[in-house]
Amino acid sequence: MVAAVRDFLFRRFREMETRVHELNYLFWECTTRCNLHCLHCGSDCTAAGGEGDMPVADFLRALDTIPEDMRGRPFTVVLTGGEPLMRQDIADIGREIRKRGVGWSMVTNGWLYDEAMHRRLMEAGMGALTISLDGLAEDHDWMRGREGSCQHALDAIKIAARERRLNFDVVTCVNQRNLPHLQEIYEQLVSAGVRQWRIFTIIPIGRAKEREELHLSDTQFVELMDFIAEKRKQKNLKATKHPTGQHINISTCLPSMTVTFSCEGYLGKYERRVRQTPYFCHAGINIASVLIDGTISACPNIDRQAFGQGNIYRDNLWEVWQTRFELFRNRNWARRGMCKNCKVFKNCLGNGMHNWHGDCGEVLNCHYKKVVNSQ
Repeated sequence: MVAAVRDFLFRRFREMETRVHELNYLFWECTTRCNLHCLHCGSDCTAAGGEGDMPVADFLRALDTIPEDMRGRPFTVVLTGGEPLMRQDIADIGREIRKRGVGWSMVTNGWLYDEAMHRRLMEAGMGALTISLDGLAEDHDWMRGREGSCQHALDAIKIAARERRLNFDVVTCVNQRNLPHLQEIYEQLVSAGVRQWRIFTIIPIGRAKEREELHLSDTQFVELMDFIAEKRKQKNLKATKHPTGQHINISTCLPSMTVTFSCEGYLGKYERRVRQTPYFCHAGINIASVLIDGTISACPNIDRQAFGQGNIYRDNLWEVWQTRFELFRNRNWARRGMCKNCKVFKNCLGNGMHNWHGDCGEVLNCHYKKVVNSQ
């Protein structure tokens, strides 16, 4: 009964957020150039890049369509790619964004992130940073397609973790190769001083489509959920009672790092065990993106052709945000395929929007089904 009431209240909250659709995050795919060749890349990025870097003036014109009073609310521009640090003007970009009263952050593979770069970006007002680490040295380098990429990522992680002014987290893409080593990765990150570790899995798009070893079986997926749930349980412990009756505070002995699962899809019984808040795909609700060719969409991993909402070179970004995105805000269209008669659809709404690709005839992944199949 308690769980049912909580689910109902959260659905009401989600409905309210959808009606208001306040823009909180704007991703900018500022380049498709990359110094790595990741096996799971959904954009097929290369060192040359399929498109030239978008001129910063073009993006800023689009950003300037957002009213100043909306920029004063919780709102962040997230620089992504490709690898954003392939651009030589990244600090200048950050300063221009800050001049407009907007916070900015970045997602990076860490290869080019050293002490000098850290100082430049902090001076330019960077407020948040995400660095990817996809395993121990051999597994990370295999997945990232370049020897030494793990060490570069670890060096960058240690620099960022020391910066208390920075909202910093590490993301890990779990696959069949790194799943057995999660405890070792966990210990490595705790030792580096990381306070937030975000875990996600791979959907079969882009380069990952043909790599079976990147995709977890249902049993392996549940193993991952159990790992995260256990780490969160340990983190939430506050004190214990000694047999003598004395209360002993053990919080100083517990890891300081919070582990969470990403917003990929509804997880049934694992919902409140592996996340801070229940599942909610914010794509098109609180999140928009400007892609390398000017396409206006939501999170950059979403099918670009099927869900593009306009283009900054012919449309006003703010008007598009206000008047379009109906496919994101009303998910009734997702009641088809495996979702058609699903009893938990009201909680899931057809999984994360990035799971709908191609002709959008059926969702590619069902996380709830993985959990149920392994019970």
